[in-house]
Amino acid sequence: MAGSGSSMLYSFLLFVVTFSLQEMFRVKLASSELFTILGGFTSSLIFLMLLTFIGNYQETCGIKTGWGAVITAEIVALIAAGTVHRVCITTCFLFSAGLLYEVNKLSGIAESKGKRY
Repeated sequence: MAGSGSSMLYSFLLFVVTFSLQEMFRVKLASSELFTILGGFTSSLIFLMLLTFIGNYQETCGIKTGWGAVITAEIVALIAAGTVHRVCITTCFLFSAGLLYEVNKLSGIAESKGKRY
């Protein structure tokens, strides 16, 4: 298992790479309906990676985690989606809500088994 420090580093690197690729291909992502939905999905992945980074940073520093990390990561992801297309903002929000639900469900499973991932 990866520790908080390495997980924080990997999630930040993936955030930078995904955001850079999204900005490089934003004209292509805005060219059709299907690619616009794909742009929203990639923005929701940005949300997930940034949420992981912020959560691990707060854990490393000993700061209590809360909804502030979720809101901050969501705002950054929605701004990133807005640079591609307006519809990407909506799809990013919907995909991010689904990802947040799944992450919360995984967290509950890990806590019930007494494991920490």
